[in-house]
Amino acid sequence: MSCLLCDESGGQLLWQDDFCRVILADEPDHPGFLRVIAKDHVKEMTDLAPADRDALMRVVWAAEAALREVMAPDKVNLAALGNVVPHLHWHVIPRFADDPHFPNAVWGERKRQAPHPAPADLDARLAASLSRWLARARETG
Repeated sequence: MSCLLCDESGGQLLWQDDFCRVILADEPDHPGFLRVIAKDHVKEMTDLAPADRDALMRVVWAAEAALREVMAPDKVNLAALGNVVPHLHWHVIPRFADDPHFPNAVWGERKRQAPHPAPADLDARLAASLSRWLARARETG
């Protein structure tokens, strides 16, 4: 069976370890849209051992913290859907009052045309911030 997230990176790689990776998704309407993707092909959080669930969520929290630090969104949406690609991954999405879909879901009805502007060198800034947040998480256990 072929799996998009097993066979491809899923976006621009910002960080990875042996367990998961964080990518910057190619979502032009939503700059900063991150995905935290488990490296092993599992469908659900409960397919993971409890320690692995905790490890994955530490990366999700770090991704959220990095987005807040770099982009200062009005809100951050977290979702683990996987209906289209049944490979465990979390969406970590910065939301802005002026983004194309706000207050709807990013897949909902479009309210405006232009995306919220992205800061210069967004990928490098997010990667650096993410690495700092994950280093802090390792230090505190």
